[in-house]
Amino acid sequence: MRTLDGRYRLEQRIGIGGMSEVWRAHDLVLDRSVAVKLISPGQDRDGSVERIRAEARAAARLVHPNVASVHDFGTCTTGPDRRTPYIVMELAEGETLAAHLRAGPLDWRIATRVCAEVCGALAAAHAHGIVHRDVKPANVILTPAGVKVLDFGIAIPSGTPDPLPDGMVVGTPAYLAPEQLDRAPATPAADMYALGVLLYYCLTARLPYPAGTTTQLFGVRRRQEPDPLPEIAGLPPEVAELCRRCLADDPAERPTSLVAALLLAEAVDARVYVPMRLPSVPRPRRAAVRPWTEQAAEEVTEVAPGRP
Repeated sequence: MRTLDGRYRLEQRIGIGGMSEVWRAHDLVLDRSVAVKLISPGQDRDGSVERIRAEARAAARLVHPNVASVHDFGTCTTGPDRRTPYIVMELAEGETLAAHLRAGPLDWRIATRVCAEVCGALAAAHAHGIVHRDVKPANVILTPAGVKVLDFGIAIPSGTPDPLPDGMVVGTPAYLAPEQLDRAPATPAADMYALGVLLYYCLTARLPYPAGTTTQLFGVRRRQEPDPLPEIAGLPPEVAELCRRCLADDPAERPTSLVAALLLAEAVDARVYVPMRLPSVPRPRRAAVRPWTEQAAEEVTEVAPGRP
């Protein structure tokens, strides 16, 4: 088995993407299981090692019960005169939301609770101007202790232009906000659009757009509005309305992550952890809210349009 820096023994690859792969590993110093995200060869050029180091540092300051925390950063040798960065993260034990949704839609109560906790994680990041940019079922783990949102290790400050070549966008096509298709700088409203798609998918087990391929999806997204939610027995109308507002073309019409977290928690009498250093907003009567005060972090995923 390969060991990084004499400390992290890679045991099993558990995920792979366009710019990285994730391994289950064992920390030989602290004797615990961790997740190690290795940046793919070719993605570590143009000074990105220092950029990823800075982003990992910011991510390590984010302490929130619904965020998989970052433990460490390092580089490993992958060729002559080449050091590839890696990020060591909390290993969230459980199944992805994507795996659960293969069996069909979730009960509306479970879907609402899951999305409330996802919103709590987003509110933590948005409170410090950080946009996740890849909210999707594969980045949400359902654990015995609750939801964990992954991939906050390489995000971006709100309003920052994408440092990518022309023709590339950041995120997963089905979850991109309309303004992201035009390569506008990402803002928290873009994450809320993705949250709307996520909530829709949890409730129906399908996307709010009729498309069989990524190419068709981009065409449909530019021609028509999302399908309205079908009738779902017992679903509170305020949850359906929130989903509709999240999918609005105009970013200004979408709710904030804080408002969405509180509304969704209210609908199922759940607890949600939100930042306390935010402007005051109307707060639901029954939602139990626990404040926290830690710093937030960054994470990014890249996907080229037209790529399946």
